[in-house]
Amino acid sequence: MGTIQENTRKWKNITRLLLLVTLLLSILFIIIRIAQAPTKPPDTGQFIKVKSDYVLTLLQCCLGIVVMRIPAFIERKKAIDIPDMMEIIYFLFLFCAIYLGEVHNFYYLVPYWDNILHAFSGAMLGAMGIISVTLLNDEKHLNVKLSPFFIVFFGFCFALTAGTIWEIYEFLADGILSLNMQKFILANGSILVGREALSDTMMDLIVDALSALLVSVIGYFNLKKQKRHEFQDKKRIIRV
Repeated sequence: MGTIQENTRKWKNITRLLLLVTLLLSILFIIIRIAQAPTKPPDTGQFIKVKSDYVLTLLQCCLGIVVMRIPAFIERKKAIDIPDMMEIIYFLFLFCAIYLGEVHNFYYLVPYWDNILHAFSGAMLGAMGIISVTLLNDEKHLNVKLSPFFIVFFGFCFALTAGTIWEIYEFLADGILSLNMQKFILANGSILVGREALSDTMMDLIVDALSALLVSVIGYFNLKKQKRHEFQDKKRIIRV
């Protein structure tokens, strides 16, 4: 067991280091491209990245370096030991969302890349919320014991809250910095209006909700099963 935990922790550190190096190198590359990129797209109709596109990517890379420190911050300040595998998944998600999605344009090149990531993030955040409350629930010095339903309900709400905050961040960034995080401007330069302009945000929230709901249902039955086994174990101990 100790060897497995050591290997998992080793891979966590490797994944975190690779993500950090990748983001730092991307920031240097993007700064150079910002100086060279045009301010407005050419009239040829061909898609070419302009300064605002690189500013968006730069913002995402800088934000990625900040948010990748969140697990370590929680563990240090709140004394909660986040599972190493969960942190590895978290780092891989940031790599796919920022480096592949923004730096290498996977949001435009790979169909439904945004939906895939939101499904992944909704499930990950839901699981993270459930695991966090479960760890607190198992603490012996706490007198409050939460039911499996409340634990998974918190995980579901946690995932939706995080997804909503992200959409607010995208909306504000687009309005203040004239970016295209909400993808209301297509790759060919055409601007979406009306219901089509809202489709990206609403689809993101719907996918977040569905994936978080799926994880919450699975988590509920697992917690109920675990609680039933604990109850049976206590009965055996009492009989003995």
